[in-house]
Amino acid sequence: MRPSKQKSRTFRRVYVRTPGNRLVIHYKKRNPGKAKCRVCKNELHGIPRLRPFKMKNLSKTKKRPERPYGGNLCSKCMRKLIISKIR
Repeated sequence: MRPSKQKSRTFRRVYVRTPGNRLVIHYKKRNPGKAKCRVCKNELHGIPRLRPFKMKNLSKTKKRPERPYGGNLCSKCMRKLIISKIR
């Protein structure tokens, strides 16, 4: 990539000290936003904030919680949904 393209604020600036004791800027892509519950829009716990190429290498159990609707609904909304389906 060209340096002028990287200097936009799309990229995160990471200050790295080199072995020659110089401080240089590395430009890294930002992490995606937090996963949200489909019903209440609260943050979902147990889901990492990773870019797709890193998420691809994780095992299935590390990508989302091991419960019904894991990764889509928070635990409170999941309980409400299951109770309403049972009735």
